[in-house]
Amino acid sequence: MNPYSTGFLGDAQAAVIEGLIAPDKDANYVPVLATEVPTVENGGIVVSEDGKTMQITYKLREGVKWHDGEPFTAADVKYTWEAVKDPAFIAESKDGSSEVESIDIPDDYTVIVNYNTIAPTFAATLFTFGIMPKHLLEGTDLNTSSYNETPVGTGPFKVNEFVRGQYVETVRNDDYWRTAENGDKLPYLDSIIFKMIPDTNTLITQLKSGEVTMVVSTPYSQANQVQGIEGIEIIQGPQLSWQHLDFNFKRPSLADLNVRKAIAMGIDREVIIRAQGGFPKAIKSPVVPVFDFYDDSVPVLAYDVDAANALLDESGYALGSDGIREKDGERLSYAFMVQSGRADDELAQQVIIAQLKAIGIEATANNQTGVAYREARYNGGYDLIYGRWITSANPVYHDFWGTGGANNGQSYSNPELDAAMAEFENTLDPEERKVAASKFQAILAEDLPTISLVNNVALIAKTTKLKNFVPNPTNMTNFVDTAAWYMEG
Repeated sequence: MNPYSTGFLGDAQAAVIEGLIAPDKDANYVPVLATEVPTVENGGIVVSEDGKTMQITYKLREGVKWHDGEPFTAADVKYTWEAVKDPAFIAESKDGSSEVESIDIPDDYTVIVNYNTIAPTFAATLFTFGIMPKHLLEGTDLNTSSYNETPVGTGPFKVNEFVRGQYVETVRNDDYWRTAENGDKLPYLDSIIFKMIPDTNTLITQLKSGEVTMVVSTPYSQANQVQGIEGIEIIQGPQLSWQHLDFNFKRPSLADLNVRKAIAMGIDREVIIRAQGGFPKAIKSPVVPVFDFYDDSVPVLAYDVDAANALLDESGYALGSDGIREKDGERLSYAFMVQSGRADDELAQQVIIAQLKAIGIEATANNQTGVAYREARYNGGYDLIYGRWITSANPVYHDFWGTGGANNGQSYSNPELDAAMAEFENTLDPEERKVAASKFQAILAEDLPTISLVNNVALIAKTTKLKNFVPNPTNMTNFVDTAAWYMEG
């Protein structure tokens, strides 16, 4: 339940733990524990004279209490940075911590963050995902702390019980700082229980029986079943998310660009889309089209089985008697992983397996459940892996393909790409960022460490009694703003 240790329980974390700012339904950042979002225009961001560093000042909300009743102050913000950057703390991501040189807290409600670089993606990292309580955690081992199971936050809900692999039960925070526009004390709901159900068939069964009243990721292939459930409605929302096929570069043949190109030409996105109910849209870049730095001119290798076969022939990958290609003793036979129980991903996997067979490549399903899949994804425990990424409203793409990136389990490294992403992530100038984004999108399209396949939409199934729910398209999840939700009747 510690958002810096893992995002696997991000829905539950977002209802309990708050950051200084957060993205809204339109992927615009809004203040939460801070009173405003720092910008150059309001003086919250000040760039140094040499243009190489910057300073961000947060004014904090007064009167906020931790779930144990202690006051929230600037000291908690500084402690969070110190705790996350501590080498002893095993974090899923420490993004945003190394760019901070120091933090000054002139008073209890002012935080001055001194950066050693220009960090336009500051809002997508450290202080947005959550602040940790200094008074409870300072001097403890954050890797083994009880905070990881029952975190004390400032959010609208408190963790009452966490049973690993089964559920997280949260209950109303009676001392929550926020009120509704009409003056009502928030939150309205008494409780939200987050159930962990890895199998999508079981999920739909429990939705039908009423054991579950909300599913934020309804399988595309089962949307028709859900639409017929009495008292349940489906809301379709945008997502900063895409599905992709990635390669493990430790396999010599997958480090061969011609093999990656052949695989890209061997996959028909339209078949995947049809298998997923027609909901996702074909995409050619990991930058989803909603962003103004998306480059529509990025080339894409079209589906062409004949061209894929010809490329592999020319590259010396000869067909064996079993129909599988081979070169220098290495067969093009790969362990192919998706997350078990995700019906949409398993369908896409079967489509891709069949399509790769047509170009002499064998892909064998080696699927893993939630945490095991996540571990394999981060540690490169696969040959081919299919899944979906979802980003913040201000993405840090270096995480995915940058050398040593937090989510780069592929062992992929390209100095040219690193440089282009560094340009993108180290300037506040929108035009300079757009130029840099075009550069890194072109490199990704040419070098193909990943094949971006489709842009996702959110299919959210919920009880018609739940009101004031608005989808959130970002990786902060649909539970980043639960305080005003209420049940009718």
